[in-house]
Amino acid sequence: MSKNIVLTVGNSMMGDDGAGPLLAEMMQENPVTDWVVIDGGSAPENYVHQIRELSPARVLIIDAAEIGEKAGEIRIIEPDQIAEMFIMSTHCLPLNFLIEELETFVPEVTFVGIQPAIVAFSFPMTDMVRDAVTTVYQSLPTWQGNGGFAAV
Repeated sequence: MSKNIVLTVGNSMMGDDGAGPLLAEMMQENPVTDWVVIDGGSAPENYVHQIRELSPARVLIIDAAEIGEKAGEIRIIEPDQIAEMFIMSTHCLPLNFLIEELETFVPEVTFVGIQPAIVAFSFPMTDMVRDAVTTVYQSLPTWQGNGGFAAV
């Protein structure tokens, strides 16, 4: 059983939408104690069964999200807001459905959104978003509640 899971979402071929995959890569290269990473790519719902088997106490979902902030800003987004907000998504299933499913068996599910600057095919990730991913990575060892990030 793993206590904590980071489920990353995104497409590294789409500029700043690669925030999630970059975090997964960082965690695979330099694992964080007490955290397991699952790179959900563009179809994170395909990993629900794996998360269920791991029976975590906490899941953080990390994705680029259009939250109306300046590029690289990190915010906690409540599930009911995902449905109301226009969340930029390159994914098959809206994330609020994924979160609702995870909440049926995970005590704590938190969606961490990183404001992108550019989401377009074959564009590189911006420095602001790359720095935000590093900030999230560095916050994992001491993560409590919302990890010190403000909610939208």
